[in-house]
Amino acid sequence: MRITGGKLKGRLTETPSGRMAIRPAMDRMRESVFDIIGPDLPGKSFLDLFSGSGTIAIEAASHGASDISLCEMDRAKARTVLGNVAMAEEIGVRINCHFMAVELFLKRCKRQFDYIFLDPPFPYKFRQELVDTIGRRGLLTDSGKVLIHRPQEDPLPDELGGLIRFDSRVYGRSIVDFFKRMPKTEEKNLTN
Repeated sequence: MRITGGKLKGRLTETPSGRMAIRPAMDRMRESVFDIIGPDLPGKSFLDLFSGSGTIAIEAASHGASDISLCEMDRAKARTVLGNVAMAEEIGVRINCHFMAVELFLKRCKRQFDYIFLDPPFPYKFRQELVDTIGRRGLLTDSGKVLIHRPQEDPLPDELGGLIRFDSRVYGRSIVDFFKRMPKTEEKNLTN
């Protein structure tokens, strides 16, 4: 897979082998998403969940994010992921890698991020619960965004855990939904 923009544009990442097959985020989808969020990324924190090869995290680094973490469950992919993320160090960015179930990572996480990108396998059935957990646990900064890549046939509600969908982009049979924190007035109305 290739990095689609920023300082590392054109660089190639390896695809790991392992127990679970990788479904890499399509180049076109990645390029489009980073065209949207890229101008806001410099200096921001970024979390890549269901990281696979680490390419999304590297793309974030290439576009200027400076505080980046990733989470991948399959430890068999660790060697390849660590090799891939090393290229971010060439531009002065260290990517923190966590090899555990995303659900466990979110349960243990004690900090906030400006951007959280989720790319679970298409058969994964708990997308709604993940976005809800991110919102309810307060893992997003006040101006932060959650982006989740999903199949078109697996819709998500417009509101989850105090987060509200504000955009959706279609890429073939894939959709990337964009969520942000609900304005405080709307949040209060929901609790009354």
